[in-house]
Amino acid sequence: MTIRLICLDADDTLWHNMRHFNATEEALLEMLQPFADASVARPMLETCEARNLPLYGYGAKGFTLSMIETAVKLCGNDLKPGMVADILAAGRSLLAHPVELFDDIAQTLEDLEDRGRLVLVTKGDLLHQEAKLAASGLGDRFTGVEIVSDKTAGTFARLFGRYEVEAGETIMAGDSMRSDVLPALQAGAWAAYIPQDGAWKHESAPPPDDAARYARLGRLAELPALIDRINGA
Repeated sequence: MTIRLICLDADDTLWHNMRHFNATEEALLEMLQPFADASVARPMLETCEARNLPLYGYGAKGFTLSMIETAVKLCGNDLKPGMVADILAAGRSLLAHPVELFDDIAQTLEDLEDRGRLVLVTKGDLLHQEAKLAASGLGDRFTGVEIVSDKTAGTFARLFGRYEVEAGETIMAGDSMRSDVLPALQAGAWAAYIPQDGAWKHESAPPPDDAARYARLGRLAELPALIDRINGA
């Protein structure tokens, strides 16, 4: 079976993302230092994020709300309006950071276009993801753009129908084992895992037991050769 549809994640697959979230988190921990050590504040922030995901979804806006909630819990009545303003400013900076593409992304997408239709499959805030894609200059490369609230096996199954391909004719590539690899494999597609430094703990998961349709790559530029091997097989 030949790969006809190539699904790509956006954040930390095409461009840097978590480095900006991590820098914003460090700024929050510094603000909270008079009230709590980082060893206390960081786990509380992670707990707030995990609890709020079903309510706020993924992205900078939900993260900002979780930062404020963390500050409220740790500072109590000592939380000053100025600190809330500083957290909001950090959140706005996170929304406005420049889009920094990984090396050789344009050439890699050109190589991938020779091998199948490209579809961007990303989760997060709709407005922010659209803005980042526009700023990246990569939008014309994609046959479709799917901005979803979460990535599940059902998400990929719907994609197969929308783009009229079989599961085995599809490959998903991204930096998240939890969101990019496992649900794609569960839906019957191929999956390529491209881990990045500083990844969000929430997106980690054990690798699949069955490696038949799974590969771990060092960078996205290795994906065209992987597809060639799959097609050759």
